[in-house]
Amino acid sequence: MTDPDYGQIRDAVNLTFGRLARLNTATHVDEVRAILGEIIGTPVEESTTLFPPFHTNVGRHISLGKNVFINHACSFLDLGGIVIEDDVMIGPRVNITSEDHPVEVATRKTLVPAAVVIKKNAWIGAGATILPGVTVGENAVVAAGAVVNRDVPPNTVVGGVPARILKETLTK
Repeated sequence: MTDPDYGQIRDAVNLTFGRLARLNTATHVDEVRAILGEIIGTPVEESTTLFPPFHTNVGRHISLGKNVFINHACSFLDLGGIVIEDDVMIGPRVNITSEDHPVEVATRKTLVPAAVVIKKNAWIGAGATILPGVTVGENAVVAAGAVVNRDVPPNTVVGGVPARILKETLTK
């Protein structure tokens, strides 16, 4: 990387990798929650559950609400920020990235961060990928395997590559 701040990022990544090694070998959900709190830099609500293994590069830019469930083998690249609000369910092998690079060769090694926001009561299906700058609306469902490259309106189901609206959902 040609970024002059890359050394600081590398140091943060190394610290996080050590914590991830502990998290991914933990044997109790409370231990996982405590180590996840170390990674993100704030205590994690008791109502939130993460099943390892879990992968992230820095972790300090992840915000988790209450009653969040994150299934196993998820990967969060968080330098641009990842906000997960209350009552969100995230299926196994979900990738959320808040980081991108320009397509142009001359600037390709530049990091372009853009926050990802998963709003209240959303459900992200197994193997879905959420790309930088995307907001998944309240009560929305992202189908398994979808690649989400634009905002998902509230109360909709999206699926496909790239994801598109499949239907609107009823809310109570």
